[in-house]
Amino acid sequence: MRKMTKAVGVLLGFAVAAIACAAQAPAGASQSPIAEIGAKPVYERDIAARIQGRLIQLQSQEYQIKKQALESYIDDQVVADEAKAGGVTAEALVVREVDAKIPQPTDDAVRAYYVAQPNLQGRPFDEIKDQLRQSLRSALVAKARKDYIAALRAKANVQVLLDPPRFHVTYDPARFRGNPKAPVTIVEFSDFQCPYCRGVEPTLRQIQQKYADKVSFAYRDFPLRSIHPQAELAAEAARCAQDQGKFWEYHDLLMADPPRLDRNSLAADAATLHLDAKQFDSCLSSSKPAAVVQQDLDAGEALGVNGTPGFFVNGVALSGNQPLAVFEQAIREAIESSQRSGRTAGRR
Repeated sequence: MRKMTKAVGVLLGFAVAAIACAAQAPAGASQSPIAEIGAKPVYERDIAARIQGRLIQLQSQEYQIKKQALESYIDDQVVADEAKAGGVTAEALVVREVDAKIPQPTDDAVRAYYVAQPNLQGRPFDEIKDQLRQSLRSALVAKARKDYIAALRAKANVQVLLDPPRFHVTYDPARFRGNPKAPVTIVEFSDFQCPYCRGVEPTLRQIQQKYADKVSFAYRDFPLRSIHPQAELAAEAARCAQDQGKFWEYHDLLMADPPRLDRNSLAADAATLHLDAKQFDSCLSSSKPAAVVQQDLDAGEALGVNGTPGFFVNGVALSGNQPLAVFEQAIREAIESSQRSGRTAGRR
């Protein structure tokens, strides 16, 4: 089993201690001051709002470290158990059952591998053929080992019971779609000017189609003002469309590629949806939409969101434009966790 470095262990210790203190101290409880400004004491509760988001990030990092260590341990253990049953070492077992069964790639396979890597096209094939053959076989062995260990895990009936940190994430019912009774809710913090947010849209549509009864969606604004100058106005325009009952339709127009987010284009999109032009313009010119967008930003920052798109799958953080398989894994884990909680509650 791989060991964590001393530095990681120390960091983890500080993170856990800080989170535990924040979680265990009752609101309004008397604490020793951590600083004094003249005669005025400063308490931990005075800085809680400033560090909450970062503590949540540390919680998520702590879970990832634990999960990686756990997965590695389980992999090593199922191989060791299989090897012991066969009276061989773990290394000998893997070599016999995996490595020895992977033949050297044929010339045709090596050439196809070469053609599939444009960065190698400037080098003559014959010059690097042997290196490519070795590299391709190593890749095939690595995949075969992964598949073999997966089979051993299934045979051993491995169940991972380590739950990720789960956070209470609220959402606006007016920006919610899907089955309200679905066991999984995905809350997205997003930015209309963010290319990664647009990039993940096809994946989210796939999830909507494939898991129509099991997954619902909610949207929250998180315009990255410092790098996306049009994101704020676009978020405000979507709120104005929401006032007229067309948030999701307007959202889908704004997520088109390439985006058109200047004020004239935002008004044109409103006209496409037959929104009341005067009401839309009046709303966009007021301070109301900016205030509610700021509420979403504040909520996201408190949850540790620092980039877009940021997701919470039943309260479990998932960051970035992830492939469908990653979302599906998160959905499965959310459903399994819910089922485990139900079984545990039933035994009480």
